Amino acid sequence: MKPSGWIEMARDDATSIETLRAHFTGHAYDPHWHDSYLVGVTEQGVQQFHSRRQQHQSRPGTVFLLEPGELHDGDAIDERGFTYRMLYIDPLTLRQQLSSLFSEIPDRFKLNFARTLSSDRQLAWATLHAFQALHDNELKIIKESALQRLFSALTRHLHWRRPLQLAAHENTLALRARDFMLDHRYDNIGLSDMAAALEVDRFRLSREFHAHFGLPPHAWLIQLRLSEARRLLSAGQPPALVAAQLGFADQSHLGRWFKRAYQLTPAFYQQHCTNLPD
Repeated sequence: MKPSGWIEMARDDATSIETLRAHFTGHAYDPHWHDSYLVGVTEQGVQQFHSRRQQHQSRPGTVFLLEPGELHDGDAIDERGFTYRMLYIDPLTLRQQLSSLFSEIPDRFKLNFARTLSSDRQLAWATLHAFQALHDNELKIIKESALQRLFSALTRHLHWRRPLQLAAHENTLALRARDFMLDHRYDNIGLSDMAAALEVDRFRLSREFHAHFGLPPHAWLIQLRLSEARRLLSAGQPPALVAAQLGFADQSHLGRWFKRAYQLTPAFYQQHCTNLPD
């Protein structure tokens, strides 16, 4: 099945929430992750994706919920493809909105979605209503009312979880490799450089990193850079400058990876997520 589709995208300045409505046939996008919480509803068709080491199928009316850093992909199961609407919610925005709904928010706990898929009709309606209010740039009072309903509905699907405290001997290599890449995110590092710095065989490094994070080191580093590229592009930085700053060979190199992950070009994303003139 040859991939095809269309995308509509916008960004609300007051909340920084991005809205996306899209339709895909065939393979939609490669495994990737976001810095945001994702709340979406499938409109039409079957949206198949992998997340939390499981395969999921979201059907019309189903809400799908993904956390920051949660790896996922996307495919259509037949020639009809699938259509969905999505909200990308910054973690700080979500926490601020929930502060008025929870009497106390624990500082050292992480906010999580209890399940990836939900058949909660009230949540689906609230998500679609909030999407439309933001996407159409309605009056401030309408947007705020829609978001209030959305976050109220979301409280039934959220829980606070203390970050896992790993034993000293568990996953230390994978976490050290992640920290190394965070420290060298803009550098032209090789797997051999990282293995030498961590004093480990590169094959063991790749194996343990993939087992822990679900991606090989090079793919994880690309996702980190793409996530930062979205932030810089939405702030108005030119794609060529973003590519140079994040260690891509050139703007075309950034564009190829951006397209694989999001089915968007950097220019399209920037055009729809900033107030920059055309």
